[in-house]
Amino acid sequence: MLDAQSAAVSRNLAELDIDVMTDEELVTAHLQGRNGAFQELFSRYRDRLVHFITRKTGDGDRAQDLVQEAFIRVTRHLHRFDTSKKFSTWVYTIASNLSKNELRNRSRSPLVLFQKLTNNWDDDHRPLQFEDSSMRPDDMFRKRHLQQLVEEMVSELPEHHQLVFRLREIEGKSYEEIAEVTGVNLGTVKSRLHRARNSFAQRIEPFLA
Repeated sequence: MLDAQSAAVSRNLAELDIDVMTDEELVTAHLQGRNGAFQELFSRYRDRLVHFITRKTGDGDRAQDLVQEAFIRVTRHLHRFDTSKKFSTWVYTIASNLSKNELRNRSRSPLVLFQKLTNNWDDDHRPLQFEDSSMRPDDMFRKRHLQQLVEEMVSELPEHHQLVFRLREIEGKSYEEIAEVTGVNLGTVKSRLHRARNSFAQRIEPFLA
């Protein structure tokens, strides 16, 4: 009896257009080998999850990476998903956990100290700024000293790390713009920037303690 019911469900899903299927039907269709089912799931949730993770982490570029990671986890465990439950709840839970891990990892990085002390690498990712006409003279002096210190620390980085760091953190360019300037792909830009940030933070941390 159950085999007959399963066969009927399979026939029904094979006849349905992908764009009218529920999320849970798409999961079943994908597991049955239906082309395009998983891509439809990804398309439905990609932008929503990017927005969700961006709100949690404050980093839109990193959010896109984490959404990719979320769907990698979905593909690994989709065969165990209970289709009597809501797919949306499951995928948002995965995204939420990845966001928490991201914030936890950030809190362990020396870069966090620099971010907190300078208040320049904020959620909108404004480039590093050292002077403001409204500053008091003593604040201006401190900022100029910090600017000199930053320049010294950046100059100690490998040349290809210096470039991506300056373009992103000092000039405020997007990952896409940096890729165009440097002639490397987005993955390489992000990898170099990650290493440059950590190396920079380790160098400057003793001066900010």
